[in-house]
Amino acid sequence: MARIKPQTLLLQSKKKKGPTRISVTTIILCNLFIVLIVLSLVATYRHWSQRSRKQEEDGLLNHEVVDSYVDPKKFDLPSFAILNTSKGSITVELYKDASPEVVDNFLDMCQKGHFKGMLFHRVIKNYVIQAGDFQRLGAAEDWTSKIKPHGQSPKHEAFMLGTPKTKSDHKGFELFITTAPIPDLNEKLTIFGRVVKGEDIVQEIEEVDTDEHYRPKSPIGIINVTLKRQL
Repeated sequence: MARIKPQTLLLQSKKKKGPTRISVTTIILCNLFIVLIVLSLVATYRHWSQRSRKQEEDGLLNHEVVDSYVDPKKFDLPSFAILNTSKGSITVELYKDASPEVVDNFLDMCQKGHFKGMLFHRVIKNYVIQAGDFQRLGAAEDWTSKIKPHGQSPKHEAFMLGTPKTKSDHKGFELFITTAPIPDLNEKLTIFGRVVKGEDIVQEIEEVDTDEHYRPKSPIGIINVTLKRQL
């Protein structure tokens, strides 16, 4: 046998060794590269997801605005007023869209406490009950003598809340609640609400004894007014 030289043995032993080890720096760089790729994919997904969601919300919002525009100022205003009287509570729904100026004035008066202690100074059966300044004897008594029924005349239904259209220097606020359908009051009253609860209280006030000037013999008044956005 031929004798193998030591140098040949050394070369053969090197060839049998395992693969060369990867350096720590290379491993770290590879991991960083993978992390960057993952983060980039996550950021891209979030961007397109948020963009898609925003487009859907904008489309829905635009659709709602086209269908029905809601004035945020009107939405924030109270929609109901509760007249707490000495006979009980009367809840009225306010017509914010139909009579915005009158409703604004009414709400302002409520916040100033204008109706606290206000008396129902005029009660006319099958017609109206009236609260306000009892020293300003007005309209309602005259209306009863002047109004003539007409077959097809416009009517205010019963339990409607209104105030006179005529303006004066007086800074008060007259309240009328109709107790029956009244012909031809459109030129006299601005209707700005309707009774939705407490019709029996209105009828109870309507039935009190009055003098020849339709003034209640026993005082009946509004204790206070509570405003609510919803019942």
